[in-house]
Amino acid sequence: MTEKNMVKGFMALLVATVLIIYLTGHENKVDADEEYAALVSEINEILHDERLDGALAGVSIRKADTGEQIYDHFGDTRLIPASNMKLFTAAAAFEMLGEDYRFTTEIHTDGVIKGKMLQGNLYLKGKGDPTLLQEDFEKLAHELKKQGIQKIKGDLIGDDTWYDKVRLSEDITWQDEVYYYGAQVSALTASPNSDYDAGSLIIEVNPGGTVGEEPKVSLTPETDYVSIVNKAKTVTADQEKTVSISREHGTNQIVIEGNMPIDGTRKREWIAVDEPSGYALDLFENALLAEGIEWAGKYSMKMGETPANSTLLLEQQSMTLSELSIPFMKLSNNGHGEVLVKEMGRIVEGEGSWEAGLDVMENVAGTFGVNTDTILLRDGSGMSHVNLIPTNEISQLLFGIRSKEWFNSYVNALPVAGNAERLVGGTLRNRMKETAAQQNVKAKTGSLTAVSALSGYATTKDEESLIFSIIINNDLASVTAIEDAIALAIAEYSEE
Repeated sequence: MTEKNMVKGFMALLVATVLIIYLTGHENKVDADEEYAALVSEINEILHDERLDGALAGVSIRKADTGEQIYDHFGDTRLIPASNMKLFTAAAAFEMLGEDYRFTTEIHTDGVIKGKMLQGNLYLKGKGDPTLLQEDFEKLAHELKKQGIQKIKGDLIGDDTWYDKVRLSEDITWQDEVYYYGAQVSALTASPNSDYDAGSLIIEVNPGGTVGEEPKVSLTPETDYVSIVNKAKTVTADQEKTVSISREHGTNQIVIEGNMPIDGTRKREWIAVDEPSGYALDLFENALLAEGIEWAGKYSMKMGETPANSTLLLEQQSMTLSELSIPFMKLSNNGHGEVLVKEMGRIVEGEGSWEAGLDVMENVAGTFGVNTDTILLRDGSGMSHVNLIPTNEISQLLFGIRSKEWFNSYVNALPVAGNAERLVGGTLRNRMKETAAQQNVKAKTGSLTAVSALSGYATTKDEESLIFSIIINNDLASVTAIEDAIALAIAEYSEE
């Protein structure tokens, strides 16, 4: 071996030795009382699971009453949090907007009502409400008719200028934006049902009447804002169901392909529309026509800005933020996270943009003791693979908010382990059933490709409340059982 190669070999060995010492010394920075030694030992054993080979797990546990840290496994390592990002979004929204905050939708005119005729344009001004359903547009149309309007001589104009024109956060992929979980964000939008997946509609495919026919397709809500291209066919009962539903990128053309067995069960998909402002405006036009309100002559339906000197005819208010936080957190509604970011930007900074809203979120997190120098926020939902937060900062957030008057609403919005009721158990309703964690653990889940997370609150057998945060990155196996085991270890822990 040459001297040069000997030096290279020595340096490689030195680097490897230093790395081993670093990882060993930093694996578990715990400065806890003896009372937690058994819990620390159990969690260490859980983290030796072979499913974590090649993955990186960050775990942080604190006392809920004092914030004292009792467990730290790579807790300062920045990791992709997935939907644990919503913990930050919800906290900032409660702090800056308030529990009773409501979104509004307004109907304006730049004309006057003469007899039964509105002489002037009718404006539908959206101000961010993600909960507008078809029935809400029908209610608005009914209220307009009650004001005496039966005909309109003017245009129907949608106004989405409350937010900027950027429809997608910067890390959304082409594949994601076709489906409800990556829907475009607009100040004027609509939802298909009471899950409030704004900017999307539900496509349902059922078998045709006979073999060889096209399957039957229905939309919720009914709208001609999208077009259906049905390439699927109904096949014999012994054939496999291969139906797929998607939207061509950059269009509102929904394509249905594959086979639907004659006795097959329905196929449903929540598809995001392109430009949801027009979708909402289309539903409003349909509601007006269904109410018997007609146009006098030709009219156009378009986007524009409500004049400053217009007359407010109607105002529709959403549910409160406390109520909205239930589908947002329990069902992990991505659209709500992004709307809240833009709304905070608009209300606090006067700019309905991701940039302004994320600045608000970061500043608020700092007031809860979070070290904002070590976090990177890119959206409000956690869809981005570029978000970075250490578990120690998540547990600090969950401690820092405990003194807030809105804290009970916040915790009430978290999924509850093992509770089968959908809007109580949420994304934890099928996890930790029939264990000490059931009805005990209240925590936010998170899931992306190669990312899993669980952070929240759990009570020990001694009735002590602990805060925990678990994020696992680079996993190639299902690791939710590991998260559940850690949460259960906390729930079962006792000093005795």
